[in-house]
Amino acid sequence: MDAILLQILNGLDKGSAYALIALGLTLIFGTLGVVNFAHGALFMIGAFCAVTLQKVLTLSTISIDPEKKDFLGQPLKVETPYVHNWFGEATGSSIIEWSVPLAILFAIPVMMAVGYAMERGLIRHFYNRPHADQILVTFGLAIVLQEIVKYFFGANPIQTPAPDTVSGSIDIGLMFGFAENAIIYPIWRLVYFAFAFAIIGAVFAFLRFTTFGMVIRAGMSDRETVGLLGINIDKRFTFMFGIAAAVAGLAGVMYGPINPPNYHMGMDFLVLSFVVVVVGGMGSLPGAVLAGFLLGILESIASTAWATTMIPGINQIIIYLVAIIVLLTRPRGLMGRKGVMEE
Repeated sequence: MDAILLQILNGLDKGSAYALIALGLTLIFGTLGVVNFAHGALFMIGAFCAVTLQKVLTLSTISIDPEKKDFLGQPLKVETPYVHNWFGEATGSSIIEWSVPLAILFAIPVMMAVGYAMERGLIRHFYNRPHADQILVTFGLAIVLQEIVKYFFGANPIQTPAPDTVSGSIDIGLMFGFAENAIIYPIWRLVYFAFAFAIIGAVFAFLRFTTFGMVIRAGMSDRETVGLLGINIDKRFTFMFGIAAAVAGLAGVMYGPINPPNYHMGMDFLVLSFVVVVVGGMGSLPGAVLAGFLLGILESIASTAWATTMIPGINQIIIYLVAIIVLLTRPRGLMGRKGVMEE
């Protein structure tokens, strides 16, 4: 049971990222009907929002300390972060330490602005074009964004550590009653799962309990009728594109301590996230979330030693095997809506 619990936790960890990215993809497809292959790049940009804030917070002023000497006996140069000068050493150190969670506040407006610019500047010209055209242009945009990030930040992964308070591990076994078997698990991965659950809950609550969200859901079901009621549904859908971009960006921000940000991380998650969307059902928000967690757990279990010993390489193909089985038995996916992606 302890081994199974550990693999489920690992699956929920990775499934959280899948679910958040797939949720944003489904929001865009459900509202605008656009297959956005640049969505993985939004995940990457979010991760680099955390990197950027970390670099800004560690900008320092250099001074000479005559009381400290180097090995040649010369006065030592001391770097003091500006936040230490502004807020004091203790508070400044805490701000730097908590740069990843603080990056959430920085990433939300940045990602919404990026999403708005992407939708208004490029994607709106492809609303009535075939899905193949949408895939090609958004995939090209993803490559451009990837290369821009590579140019400014380099090709190597950049460490964005979690705060010391939540960077250790805890014994999950004791929490679940397995006193004889210690199950040590990183705290930040649990934080990421809780964060993903909160974001998913917030998006569903926004769509279900707010007037704006109800209009969006009505527009997803019958765009023309909502337009005839005098509602500018296009403007609201553009706002939802920004929301979807923010969801992907926040997923990237908090994923940094788990997997150090690099310029190709968006592509690493993109294909898998589209598989998640297809398995869950194109246009189905609950389906995207369910499939994200389900496939994350299956991938984790398939990565165990006994699974890879029985079927070598199963961990690399399990998600695609599940996708084939689901689509053969349920062509619309687990919770797909009738008429979506059907002629």
